[in-house]
Amino acid sequence: MNVGDRVRLLTGREQGIITRLLSDELVEVAIDNDFTIPVLRREVVVIAADEQKAFGTSSQGPVAPRDVAKAAKAAKSAKAAQPKMPQPGASAQSKAEQPTPPKATVAQPAPKGLYLALTHQSPELLSVHVINNTDTDVLFTYGEERREQYRGLTSDKLGPKAVSAALGHFHLKDFDQWPALVVQLLPHQVNGNTAYELLTKRTQFRAGSFYTSRREAPVLKQDAYLFQLDEKPAAPVAIAPDKLAETLKAQLSGNAPAKPAAVAPAPEPAKAIVAPPHEVDLHLEALQPEGAQELSNTAILKLQIEAFEDALSRALATNMHEIVFIHGSGSGTLRKEIHKLLSRNKDIKFFEDSRKEKFGYGATLVRLK
Repeated sequence: MNVGDRVRLLTGREQGIITRLLSDELVEVAIDNDFTIPVLRREVVVIAADEQKAFGTSSQGPVAPRDVAKAAKAAKSAKAAQPKMPQPGASAQSKAEQPTPPKATVAQPAPKGLYLALTHQSPELLSVHVINNTDTDVLFTYGEERREQYRGLTSDKLGPKAVSAALGHFHLKDFDQWPALVVQLLPHQVNGNTAYELLTKRTQFRAGSFYTSRREAPVLKQDAYLFQLDEKPAAPVAIAPDKLAETLKAQLSGNAPAKPAAVAPAPEPAKAIVAPPHEVDLHLEALQPEGAQELSNTAILKLQIEAFEDALSRALATNMHEIVFIHGSGSGTLRKEIHKLLSRNKDIKFFEDSRKEKFGYGATLVRLK
């Protein structure tokens, strides 16, 4: 019994997918109507592949006799409701009234490459897969990054035109809390004469691009949220055979020469973080952007939110105890957006309206942990 297995509850007719192994005796199961429940292992049974093939993933176990009768009656009614086919002697006018079936469209095949695919296990639950749509083997590792803390989860080898098992599961309702997914890939050929460089891809999902990425995934042949991991159209960088031994020796000894700036630009020196003022004024007049008269209300709000996030991040980085954001009263849009962001930040102890005698309801005091 593993994560990703489809199971049936022995105490009922519900089916679901195992999303976590909570302990030796307890598993978490996501039921098809998108809620998760802890279940004892002895109270679930894995749906066999033969059963899925014969009955589909929606099979619900033995069917009672009354259900058989209902199904037969429904089938009979459906058959009676079907439109009658025209007889051979039907008039040309009758034939013309028949609707013309739409022409089938042929989907363009996905280009070769390596992909990260998120597929629906239920309307709200997604599973993560790596797809190798190339002609070579690929060694890969998969991990997650939260708050700049990386955690490696699995590694495996994929053959040509292959799909990995489910590497993780995510709920769409928790989209804002998804970690960044980090995949490392290394093409590999047994007895091949080419050595490839390691490719590392970090994917942080954004709602704007995530929901527009849905299309048919190669190899899987089903709809998925698809992201290409080797976006460069050129083939992976190969090391010349006559330089391979020298390069590997230098890498193992730690004396490998730095890559040219065009391949791996040198990192910029870290800049000292400057603490923001205790009171940060977010009014447009205080921010003084260029071309302020031509900015739309949406652009102004975006500018103010960016200034708020910058000041808050610097306040946290410099261990400030509290900070005041002056947003004004107005329509309250900026205040609502700031409070929404503060309520999701775990580094905030609390926030409240600041000194009403001075600012009225036009400022928010934020106490930091």
